[in-house]
Amino acid sequence: MKDQNFSLSRRSFIQKTAVAALAAPFIIRCSSGTSKPGNRLNHACIGVGGMGWSDLQKFREHPNVQIVAICDVDADNLKKASEAIPDARTYTDWRELLRKEGNKIDSVNVTVPDHNHFPIAYEAIRKGKHVYCQKPMCHDVTEVRVLTEAAVKAGVITQLGTQLASRQGDRIAVQLIKDGAIGKVKHAYLCSNRPGAVENYRLTGPRPAQGQEAPANLSWDLWIGTAPVRPYAPEIYHTMKWRAWQDFGTGWSGDIGCHIFDAVWKGLDMKPPKSVIAEVQGSWKDSPERRADTWPQGDHITWMFPGTGLTDSDTFPLEWFDGEFYPPEEIMSLYTGDEYPAESAMLTGTEGALLIPHGGMPVLLPEEKYVSYRMPEFEAGNHYESFVVACLGGPKTESHFAQTGPMTEAILLGTVAIRVPDRVLEWDSVNMTFPNYPDADKLLRRTYRKGWGVAGF
Repeated sequence: MKDQNFSLSRRSFIQKTAVAALAAPFIIRCSSGTSKPGNRLNHACIGVGGMGWSDLQKFREHPNVQIVAICDVDADNLKKASEAIPDARTYTDWRELLRKEGNKIDSVNVTVPDHNHFPIAYEAIRKGKHVYCQKPMCHDVTEVRVLTEAAVKAGVITQLGTQLASRQGDRIAVQLIKDGAIGKVKHAYLCSNRPGAVENYRLTGPRPAQGQEAPANLSWDLWIGTAPVRPYAPEIYHTMKWRAWQDFGTGWSGDIGCHIFDAVWKGLDMKPPKSVIAEVQGSWKDSPERRADTWPQGDHITWMFPGTGLTDSDTFPLEWFDGEFYPPEEIMSLYTGDEYPAESAMLTGTEGALLIPHGGMPVLLPEEKYVSYRMPEFEAGNHYESFVVACLGGPKTESHFAQTGPMTEAILLGTVAIRVPDRVLEWDSVNMTFPNYPDADKLLRRTYRKGWGVAGF
């Protein structure tokens, strides 16, 4: 398929169940034994625009949460949030919030562009605060490793923003894998071919030759944070399209990968990969300017993982497809419904196959074989509530960093492979290096701009 041809035909792939699930209202279910009078979580929201506004609403609706501080680099976002929660103290700089709030807060959520996830979450954890962080956990592989270790050492409650991991569909899928419903797993095919994603969230570049003054409501220096200084330009960074740029985002696989990987990772109890290789959009690969600055508008990544007790061999291949790359036709044809889910995971096994639509209910294939199969039963869970409950002494969260950190590392190794396409990168997880291509090691960690270094990192 040519780069410019993003027509999906039968692959227009609108997954109705996923859309319905994502549109469902947030419903509070107070858990017995943890929602006692006087049990209150004093919480700070760092980033209150876009997804941050949504996260603020989720925490605001919980009866055991008191949002006492809010922070955003955009004065318009901050004004809107302050009007919703007039008693909350307001900040433009997250560093000032963490310094001044001290013992006044118990927890924070970090809902800002990817490049600033690590410094905020790391400083909060160092101060003993519980952290809910949007995905991906960090921008770089090394940041993820350090943040995971810091969270475990501090003993704080953590939750990655993979909200659907707490819902019935993903939890049932995990159990089906563990139960061996499709036998030993042979291969996994993950995809995110969401219609409109290319147009709405990706850019072909290059950057404007000259920037312009940032609007008065936006503190551009604070928005840049750890990244290299770039002149402000409208429409291509704040508020959404920052994901397209390597300085700020992690591309489509880094953003959505955490959702699609989650059930597969947990179900198979996966470990760090042995290797990774990426195939990318041809026009991006052939453009030095784009390769130096943006993410491609399509990629196909293949990891080789060590096998587990639930796989049929000692190595396990997992493939990711997005943009102009799609799972093989013979894999998609295993599902005989009207439309193959745009965002989903398909696992093939020795006895059958399992389709896990993002936001939908899993499907055992071929369906006629499993018509009498008794599906596992789970109550509908809520990601935000489970974080609050855990902070107040309840069970651990569904997506705590000790679990999702290694998964995020693996996903971000894919973003390294994208930047050195068509090359198998062997991965030494213990020493965090690529033994067969050390030049790629430099892509595991950025150099923060002067004045934005993080103590202890």
